Amino acid sequence: MLNPGTALARVLVDELARGGVTDAVIAPGSRSAPLAISFANHPGIRLHVRIDERSAAFLALGLAKASGTPVPVVCTSGTAAANFHPAVLEAAHSKVSLIVLTADRPPELRGTGANQTIDQIKLYGDAIGFFTELGVAEARPGSVAYWRSVICRALAAATGNGPVHLNVPFREPLVHDLADEEWPEPLEGRPDGQPWTVLHPVSAVAETVDELVNPPQRGILVVGDGAGQPDRAVAFAQAAGWPLFAEPMSGARLGPNAVTTYSQLVATPEIVDRYRPELVVTVGKPGLAKFLLNLYPRIRHIVVDPNGQWADPTRTAREVVPTLPALKSVRESSEWLGAWQRMEAAGRAELERILGQEAELTELRLAQDMAELAGPNAMFFVGSSMPIRCLDLIMRAGPGPWVLANRGVSGIDGCVSTAIGAALAHQTAGGGPSFAMLGDLAAIHDQNGLIIGPGEPRPDLTIAIVNNDGGGIFSFLPYAGMDQFEKLFGTPHGVDFAHMAAAAGWDYQRVASADELPGALKGGGTRLLEVRTDRAASAAFQQQLRREISKAALAALNA
Repeated sequence: MLNPGTALARVLVDELARGGVTDAVIAPGSRSAPLAISFANHPGIRLHVRIDERSAAFLALGLAKASGTPVPVVCTSGTAAANFHPAVLEAAHSKVSLIVLTADRPPELRGTGANQTIDQIKLYGDAIGFFTELGVAEARPGSVAYWRSVICRALAAATGNGPVHLNVPFREPLVHDLADEEWPEPLEGRPDGQPWTVLHPVSAVAETVDELVNPPQRGILVVGDGAGQPDRAVAFAQAAGWPLFAEPMSGARLGPNAVTTYSQLVATPEIVDRYRPELVVTVGKPGLAKFLLNLYPRIRHIVVDPNGQWADPTRTAREVVPTLPALKSVRESSEWLGAWQRMEAAGRAELERILGQEAELTELRLAQDMAELAGPNAMFFVGSSMPIRCLDLIMRAGPGPWVLANRGVSGIDGCVSTAIGAALAHQTAGGGPSFAMLGDLAAIHDQNGLIIGPGEPRPDLTIAIVNNDGGGIFSFLPYAGMDQFEKLFGTPHGVDFAHMAAAAGWDYQRVASADELPGALKGGGTRLLEVRTDRAASAAFQQQLRREISKAALAALNA
């Protein structure tokens, strides 16, 4: 099998060449051997070698300054990397596109006294506009897309902006091939020598991306967290005749093309086999539906991002454009869109039929009713774990509350404080009431956020806490039945939320049924509502509900 370090180095050098790199500078060293050899063997890159790392870096700086194109400079680990620092500072202050590639020892040697091993993580501090450490190379599927997409991001960040830094650890053996096994995936990049991801400037959108100006019939528009101009996304989907998969935080779950049950539809193999799109276009950061992300590597993918810092967790983006074009004509209704709309109507009807039979407040029913009762002028903050996924499944299309969630890193920490801050800003701007739906662990994690001192402004905020005595989302994961599950993942806590509310001076009410919720949500001030559920029963109910959505959607297709 090809040595993993050699595979990594070949892919990095090839993608740099595809991105316009024509010159590279090498300072000799052992740990950087895979990179040096790959640069030397690439026919499209002119190689320069300098003994002194400081001289090597300034040579690369001069090449980049005069040519206007990014130039990589390579060194081994240890003090060699430190000697790049003066040139990095000059590049930062003169906005010269320097690609700093520092080879490194693997992480397990750091802090052990191993030879030529220092901490090279963010070695150059704020002088670097983009930093990443590549994982030690492994022979596993997905590595090639990871390596190539990182290079595309580095080139995009460096071009016209200043230096970027990639720290590249290598394990021994550095260059010798291993056992007689095949590498698990092709090392080649995109056809015709194209970069893995092409970043288009604003002026080039209408001229170069024909698939957006003249969209294919079988397309899907996905709109996630942080998407700007949601109305433009809705208009594009309607003009293109595409189904619209919009997460609740996007503000784009509007219009007849919105498919609210998408997370379950794309989890149904028969539906995906029959209705796999030719193209998926993503606006914002998606991440709530695992099976949707699993679909991305199988189809062509374009990302819309105005800042060149695109979200692409699957490493599949072929092109990045700053905005969606305003289509000049509207496509007439097609069988493609009609099929998705029939599946949505059938799945949605089955979902609401089943939820309507539940007298108790399940997590899904709570999310649905809170979104409906809050109203269009309200702010609705939703916890990062199970609450936002419940809302994603059940929230109807149409005008509704302004939905917020901490989906940047998706942690459960700080949710109470974030909801309070958002509520204060919302009411200062003249908005209506504010609501939040949090899991019990998220509420406990930030219970100090409930403390609002005398004289401090208090929000008009009602927080509904789903108390299933532990971490509900873990019940949906593969280790739910393992020994020690409750101790390690379920983590029951036994907290009395009435006492928590009293300690912080919040009003408290326990809500036991769906009929009690409308009255509980009325009134102002700072209030905690507690809704108790059973983790195991909730998991079983959701899984059954999702199966019924799939059955209804398939029945509608086959009718």
